[in-house]
Amino acid sequence: MVRLAYLVTGDANVAEDLAQDAFVRVAGRFAHLRDRERFHFYLRRTLFNLCKNHFRRRDTERAFLRSQSPPEPSLPHSAADTRDVLRTALLRLPERQRAAIVLRYFEDLSVENAARVLGCPPGTVKALTSRGMEALRASLQVEGDPR
Repeated sequence: MVRLAYLVTGDANVAEDLAQDAFVRVAGRFAHLRDRERFHFYLRRTLFNLCKNHFRRRDTERAFLRSQSPPEPSLPHSAADTRDVLRTALLRLPERQRAAIVLRYFEDLSVENAARVLGCPPGTVKALTSRGMEALRASLQVEGDPR
């Protein structure tokens, strides 16, 4: 759960806090779960709700930063540089697109399972993933690269 929260938030400390909060909330309600076999699903859904709330609070607290455009990524020279550039580009995506990409490609969930986690129809997950991947390609495209 910490890894999943980190991929969504991009901050290891926040990810640890959100994962712990998710465990506390779901474990506190364990006796009331309709299907205890789906604990992992409830936990993941709770984690995504907490991530969403984190971004809402952050955006409210840092509204002035939204007007500043982030610097463009430089050309990567190593695997670590590539990873940093990808993470930076992923963090620039809107929250729902980032969540859809993380669920589909990092958590390897099906469209239907990702839709359940995000609380939306499967078609929305497909659209969010498609738009997110298009935005990632555009932000990572190297000048002069014909692809």
